[in-house]
Amino acid sequence: MSQSCGSCSGSKDGGQKTDTKLALQNELISSTLARIKYKLFVMSGKGGVGKSSVAVNIAAALSVSGYKVGLMDVDIHGPSVPRLLGLRGQLEVDRGSLIMPKRFSDTLHVVSMESLLLDPDQAVLWRGPMKTSAIRQFVSDVQWGDLDFLVVDSPPGTGDEPMTVLRTIPEALCVVVTTPQEVSLADVRKAINFLQYAQANILGVVENMSGLVCPHCGGDIDLFKKGGGRELAEQFGLEFLGAVPLDPATVVAGDRGVPVVLLTEDTPAKRALLEVGRRVAAAAQNSLEAASTIHK
Repeated sequence: MSQSCGSCSGSKDGGQKTDTKLALQNELISSTLARIKYKLFVMSGKGGVGKSSVAVNIAAALSVSGYKVGLMDVDIHGPSVPRLLGLRGQLEVDRGSLIMPKRFSDTLHVVSMESLLLDPDQAVLWRGPMKTSAIRQFVSDVQWGDLDFLVVDSPPGTGDEPMTVLRTIPEALCVVVTTPQEVSLADVRKAINFLQYAQANILGVVENMSGLVCPHCGGDIDLFKKGGGRELAEQFGLEFLGAVPLDPATVVAGDRGVPVVLLTEDTPAKRALLEVGRRVAAAAQNSLEAASTIHK
């Protein structure tokens, strides 16, 4: 009997320690988010729509417009942000346990699961609770500092990672990425339904791979159709943030580790993504949801 009581007492003490640790982490998350004006959550209902590329270029476009930007890659199993930005090596720890984000430029800093791995090709075999813990630590344990924008790149779908982001950053403004064809739109409708169910703030829709710009004559080719994203936005009463065409420059930029918006040459995708970045900034600044949560 006494052993049982002792066991219960120990279990209770352990539970109190866990609650205290969680409460402390919640305070750290709140203090971190209080120093960030706008939190953008880039998601899609389907993989392969170029969501990470859009997230990276939105972040880069905002940074070259004079904003201070953080980019948080929460795709635990398939992080691609560091490669798209040409970043290598691991994250550094400063002042005890605080993690320093990777510096891409003076106005753009990045955190990704890949930057925590000794081998970037190593598979991450994690289930829900560990992924949830990692994402929360990306906010609580990273020295983000004062930011104008935090852009969060999520894996596709409506699983653990998107749910954790919305619970951790309830004031996030969601940017939904789709391609024009119905096979993508069908999954994006589910993603929008998920966001509505979670009572998330949806900033708008971006249509990626919207037609193909011929590299020889500059003409438009409706390779994967066009206009599906705009129609979807109208159907749900959402703002359409822009269409980004297929452009060979996008592939070249990705392999070089340079965002399309930072290429020296003028390309259709560069122009489109810079415009998307401008519209995202304007929509965020005009968002009543964001205005009600900004800490002065």
